[in-house]
Amino acid sequence: MKNLKNQYRLPAEWEFHEATWIGWPNNKADWPGKFQPIPWVYGEIVRYISRGEKVRIIVQSKEHQKKAEQVLKAVDADLNNVEFFKLDTDRNWLRDAGPQFVKNEKGETVLINFKFNAWAKYDNYKLDAKIPKMISKEFNLERIKAEHNGRVVVLEGGSIDYNGSGTIITTEECLMDDKVQVRNKGFAKKDYEEVFNKYLSATNVIWLNKGIAGDDTHGHVDDITRFVNQNTVVTVIEDNPNDTNYPPLMENRERLYGARLEDGAKLNVVELPMTTPVMFKGERLPASYANFYISNYAVLVPTFNDPKDRIALGILSELFKDRPVIGIHAVDLVWGLGTLHCLTHEQTV
Repeated sequence: MKNLKNQYRLPAEWEFHEATWIGWPNNKADWPGKFQPIPWVYGEIVRYISRGEKVRIIVQSKEHQKKAEQVLKAVDADLNNVEFFKLDTDRNWLRDAGPQFVKNEKGETVLINFKFNAWAKYDNYKLDAKIPKMISKEFNLERIKAEHNGRVVVLEGGSIDYNGSGTIITTEECLMDDKVQVRNKGFAKKDYEEVFNKYLSATNVIWLNKGIAGDDTHGHVDDITRFVNQNTVVTVIEDNPNDTNYPPLMENRERLYGARLEDGAKLNVVELPMTTPVMFKGERLPASYANFYISNYAVLVPTFNDPKDRIALGILSELFKDRPVIGIHAVDLVWGLGTLHCLTHEQTV
């Protein structure tokens, strides 16, 4: 790896992609008792994304690839826009295990390689941690290891959201907790802000408090608040005062109304509903409409067989005028404790 020399800009998700990376599902332990429908959900996701960009899929073997191809042919995905890459992996949540694709001062794509340690919770991550190196090698892209005060920085893609112009949103629960799922022990907000500035060209950080119930990442922001354009976010709101999510989401909303963008302007805040609690085997799952993915062709939104699905899709359709907003059935998918944004990762042009 080379030493850091330039400033790097992290493009917004709605900017044009060269490709989207996913890992074809292989770890049945992520969806215990519910794995059978999962490849078909992935097939639907690839079907839509492949209409507007390449989909680069990590598979475990030739046999694994054949199974993926059978599903993709059955759902009529554009196989001309699908590429497969062989790599042994653990869990394949590409949003978090993949690199950050940034632009350097010459406009070239560079990989920022943060450390991945499975949300400081699981032991099976060492194979997933090799994903950035594989991508760097396959596409001959420079890979920069993100370091601060002599340490490699732990950071998952789902822990930040960004507007491409210098503002990042994150949560204190995820990055600042010094007892539960600790990412970078001893880091203060100033340390993170210096890292965001150095490697992602973020000059402004909006700190929210907590994430939603059922989120085993301990506070990822991509389940609560997302940029939809340079100066507008959607944020999920719980309307039941007796629900566990009500106090933290109301506090996050108040912080957003008081927040400023990198140019000092106020943030436009649009509220999204929270779905009715999704339960399976006595466990509350992190079901959230905020876990959408903005592809070149469409905005894909997780849906949960809930009357609020229609409301959420309507709100997002009003905000994204340049591409369709499409619901993807995610009741089975969320049993893996993540949905559409968690499993995808855009590669900038």
